[in-house]
Amino acid sequence: MTDQTPTLADLAEVLAQTAFLKPYGFTVEACAPGSCTLRVPFDPALERPGGIVSGMTLMGAADVAMWLAIMTRRGTREHWVTSDMKTAFLRSARQEDVLCTASVLKLGHRSAYGTAECRGATSGLLAHHVLTYAKVDPGRTG
Repeated sequence: MTDQTPTLADLAEVLAQTAFLKPYGFTVEACAPGSCTLRVPFDPALERPGGIVSGMTLMGAADVAMWLAIMTRRGTREHWVTSDMKTAFLRSARQEDVLCTASVLKLGHRSAYGTAECRGATSGLLAHHVLTYAKVDPGRTG
């Protein structure tokens, strides 16, 4: 991977190489400078009791979509971590795929700010997220 603007295939490779994301089955559906859309395929293992897609799944999709959206502007070599996330759950999803689109609203040298929306294939807007990220030096431990 390069420091240049990553392609859809580059972002898919980032997902493939990130072991902790494998249980979610996220796939990159679209990307543009400052934006990324992920698909979360329906999986009964991601439901909470009562048959609702878990909030943890929606928050995870928003978090990863923003992480990748930052990469569309800064490349894949920099390291960014979530420093703050606020989520409003608006509706529940049941037995449907979810698309989550993140958009970078402000990108500085050390911080990024943006929003993400998760939408169910049939139920519409499920959650709205506001996220802040911080750039980290991978060599620092504290």
